[in-house]
Amino acid sequence: MSNSVSAMAAPWITIIGIGEDGVTGLGDRAKQVIATAPVVFGGARHLELAASLIKGECQVWQSPFERSVEAVVARRGSPVVVLASGDPFLYGVGATLARRVDPSEIRTIPAPSAFSLAASRLGWALQDVTTVSLHGRPLDLVRPHLQPGARVLALTSDGSGPRALAELLTESGFGQSRIVVLEALGGARERISRQVAADFALEDIHSLNLCAIEVIGAACARVLPLACGRDDALFEHDGQITKREVRALTLSALAPRRGELLWDIGAGSGSVSIEWMLSDPAMRAIAIEASPERAARIGRNAASFGVPGLLVVEGQAPGALRDLPEPDAIFIGGGGSEPGVMGTAIAALPPGGRLVANAVTTEMEAVLLAHHARLGGSLIRVDVARASPVGRMTGWRSAMPVTQWSWTRT
Repeated sequence: MSNSVSAMAAPWITIIGIGEDGVTGLGDRAKQVIATAPVVFGGARHLELAASLIKGECQVWQSPFERSVEAVVARRGSPVVVLASGDPFLYGVGATLARRVDPSEIRTIPAPSAFSLAASRLGWALQDVTTVSLHGRPLDLVRPHLQPGARVLALTSDGSGPRALAELLTESGFGQSRIVVLEALGGARERISRQVAADFALEDIHSLNLCAIEVIGAACARVLPLACGRDDALFEHDGQITKREVRALTLSALAPRRGELLWDIGAGSGSVSIEWMLSDPAMRAIAIEASPERAARIGRNAASFGVPGLLVVEGQAPGALRDLPEPDAIFIGGGGSEPGVMGTAIAALPPGGRLVANAVTTEMEAVLLAHHARLGGSLIRVDVARASPVGRMTGWRSAMPVTQWSWTRT
């Protein structure tokens, strides 16, 4: 049995990272593996860079990419070489293949990543830098990282990416940020150019580029605080928003854990699901909202907060909850007193799943009191008063009190 297991675990895929310097940047081991491979998979650029070594069959990545993954997997047990850019396990094909093939069957010979090359050119300590891939992904993903004084390394999709990034910085109040555009790193066409975001004038940018940003924000810059309970004014809303103080308590009660999925029922402006997603890049959320106008607003808020992956479902609960993926946590901010909403939400939670529901109406409060009496959990009442002008003086104006029920399925 042990021989059989060893045979199955023997590496048959070799993933080789190749840089813009082509074969000159490869070690002897990588060169030998490529030269003796019966088949080599890779992008057209990768295959061209290694062309002088390849003696076997060339397989260019297909579209959709999954077709090529299937072609690689179909050759299980026979030697296969896969060429990739830089470090194959940093936003690369390595992780994709490792989801289909046991890692013990993969051998990897990495090259420096674009992030590593950029840090070395700039003299930046990579551990102190935020790295983000915008390659084939929304530029909005950079927004949470725009903190004054921060350094960000951002991969872009193509030659138009740096200018679009500069425009995003400028419109967000970070126009004085310094951008270093690093093109075709490690190759003969390498070019490094320094720009100010508001005055960006670089033309004919190589499609393979990375932007290094030194973030400088004006007084009006849209800086997204790192703590939950962000200012209500940062959100576009029509008054249907969980106010910042209550939102901070709500996120605390929801207790986000990395990679979890939240259902935000009656999402309003989407503020709770947005802050849930901002707690970690791996967080996921679905905002359920019956109003088409508010659903569209949630999408705009998600983009402006740098969490464009927030899924918005336009519909009325409980019907709109049907066929949604199982949640780890549920927040009910609106519509919880409607027939079937609370029951459906409770039934959807797996063991360990958390539910937090807020009430500002007596009808919803009665629902929460009844569920607390039946199921237990935690019940709190939140009263917030804000100082505001009273003539020439200042007085306290109380917001509507909020009753909050938190419960965990055992």
